[in-house]
Amino acid sequence: MSAFSFSFSGDDIEDDSAHPPDSEVNEERKHVAESGTFHPRASPSPSSAFPISGQPLLPPKSHSLDSLLATLPSKIAYSTLKIKLDDGREIKIPRRELWDVRVQLMAEDEGGEGMVGLGKDDVKTGVYEGGFKSWESSVDVVRVLASRVVGKSFTLGGKVLELGCGTALPMMAIWQWVLEGREMVQGGLSLGLADYNPSVLQLVTLPNLLLSWGQYAMKGEWEEEGEMDIDDEVKSGFLADMKERDFNLSFCSGAWSPAFVKVVGESMPSTSGPVTIIGAETIYSPFALKSFAETLMSLLESMDGKEKTSLVAAKKVYFGVGGSMEDFCEMVRGKGASVEQIREESDGVRRAVVEVKMMAS
Repeated sequence: MSAFSFSFSGDDIEDDSAHPPDSEVNEERKHVAESGTFHPRASPSPSSAFPISGQPLLPPKSHSLDSLLATLPSKIAYSTLKIKLDDGREIKIPRRELWDVRVQLMAEDEGGEGMVGLGKDDVKTGVYEGGFKSWESSVDVVRVLASRVVGKSFTLGGKVLELGCGTALPMMAIWQWVLEGREMVQGGLSLGLADYNPSVLQLVTLPNLLLSWGQYAMKGEWEEEGEMDIDDEVKSGFLADMKERDFNLSFCSGAWSPAFVKVVGESMPSTSGPVTIIGAETIYSPFALKSFAETLMSLLESMDGKEKTSLVAAKKVYFGVGGSMEDFCEMVRGKGASVEQIREESDGVRRAVVEVKMMAS
């Protein structure tokens, strides 16, 4: 996730029984999206929350698609997350297995940043910000996007950026719909994926994009669990398909800041279409909320495009650390944006999805 994301351990990282929750933590339960149901788990102590004022952060940096493709292993093991949509349909999103990420890192004899995210830590200040895991609010965004695709109120084209992408469930859903032709693309499409940790982009974000492309390209031969070969033929086919469809992929890492806004702007080519920015679980504390809101508004103001919209999903209140959806809405309204709540969930911890909108002058 992004520099200021904060979340809680999921089944794709470790078994709940391996690390029982601390009896002193807030009894409010946090959920993670790993299947059609959510598995509750207690939150970690507030002392583990990120960020800490004055802590050095990773500088923003763009990453070329070729450089990320070069980091991939010869095979990727995966399983499939099934998300039930509001109309009863189901979307199947393949994701790289986390044990497979561990195997790659151990084979490359690397630890540090990546291995931190594969242990019991949800975050480690300034080192790892939760991007290896999938979060329930990102599933909420998938459901919102799906309803808009069906209702013809979401037309792709221009730029789509996911901040704090991690496993990038919303972007994977968009990617699938575009590949399948359910959503018409007008005037080219630029997809941007941003996460605090470069290792997350290398180890899960790009692999998940390739897996969704493989699910489409292989159709009847695709299985819901297994391994996908990542050889030169697959990479060439992926790149050729993107070129034929006039797609552009850009990847950015590092902390949210004015420099981050500049890097994102330079990495995503100019288009005349709309701008859509997605963020899930990015406002967990007052400090994080302020940084995210400022970065979001700067991006909406600076990115070229006709209609500029953002979908932001989060828990209504982050108990123990202080972030809230109400505070976020108040802050961006104060910066001149219109805000509308378009979805609310009450299972477990209350969550919401809001639309932040800015029309180009």
